Amino acid sequence: MADQPPGAPASPPPGPPATSAISADAKSAAVPADFADVAALPTEVGTPPASFAAPSADLAVPSADVAASANYQALFEARWPQLTNRHVRALAWLLDAPDLLDPAAPHWQGRIATLGAIPPPTRDWLAALDRDPSPLEAALGAKHISRLGLYAEKLMAFHFAEHGQLVAHGLQVRADRTDTIGEFDFLLRDGRDLVHIEFATKFYLLDSADNLDGLIGPNLADTLGLKMRKIFDKQLSLSQHPAAQAVLPQPVTRAQALVKGWLFYPDGVQPMPGISRQHCHGFWMTQAQAQDLPPQQYAIMPRLHWLAPLKTQDSMDRATLLAQVVGLEAPVMVAALRQAGAWLVEERRGFIVPDGWRAQAAQRRHEGVLPA
Repeated sequence: MADQPPGAPASPPPGPPATSAISADAKSAAVPADFADVAALPTEVGTPPASFAAPSADLAVPSADVAASANYQALFEARWPQLTNRHVRALAWLLDAPDLLDPAAPHWQGRIATLGAIPPPTRDWLAALDRDPSPLEAALGAKHISRLGLYAEKLMAFHFAEHGQLVAHGLQVRADRTDTIGEFDFLLRDGRDLVHIEFATKFYLLDSADNLDGLIGPNLADTLGLKMRKIFDKQLSLSQHPAAQAVLPQPVTRAQALVKGWLFYPDGVQPMPGISRQHCHGFWMTQAQAQDLPPQQYAIMPRLHWLAPLKTQDSMDRATLLAQVVGLEAPVMVAALRQAGAWLVEERRGFIVPDGWRAQAAQRRHEGVLPA
């Protein structure tokens, strides 16, 4: 479904279930047609284990009207209407969202991991956690988190730990006290195997090229192509470094990248090799183009709210939104909202960028900061 500007026609929680975070049962779960493009890959060194499976909905079945919308935000709200805590919603999105990258695509040579379907016990666990989020809030810590990537990692670390899979999170490998070689995002237990997972949650805007380097971060600092080359060329091979042997409890059997995120398009979704057909997506437009946004309720989304579809009771009208982006110097993410009972829920999302953003991207390419 092409992305267009919003409004276009268009008690304490129980202990976690004793189920694997990468459950072998996931393979047998029903996969809705909207999320059925990712096939499980064979189990062998360098490929996802059999217990990794295609992303799937939990047992909640969206209504025919919701399913017909082919809109991830509507599907998420239909599956998780009871979740209101933003941290729990963010964790549910990380577990529920379709993969950004297609694990079955030859492009990735079997090095992309995927989570399995959310089993009913985990669904119940998330619901209980929403009623009493104190364990999750304690795991996040009192210190303010400013980096979205670290926030997402902490959420996933909590999930893996609660489900008995976490061996280590953020384990550094050093040559000496001053020379850090790298860091394992996650070491997970999968049966007798030790699995190294490099985890990334990314947000990219399609600029001009129809390849992974044409997907640029909103702040013009990197591309999806650059990120994946770094993961493949350096991070996934970390366990092979001699210095890693001093910190690993046993040899790593598999190393894969687990990548979640959203992609944003100026003129509708464009299929691209290696990208999941069902990935989460939105629009992007310039400040000048934002003048054509339809009358609707909106919200400007703080960075740490970018993961899950927004659910809020605060909003602004179109005129207020346009006033807030006058003289815009950096991209902002906005959500177009619809009423859902006492709440406003995200209908669509997108970036509004400065009018010169695309020219700035071209200049960054010319300077060699971004790939040409």
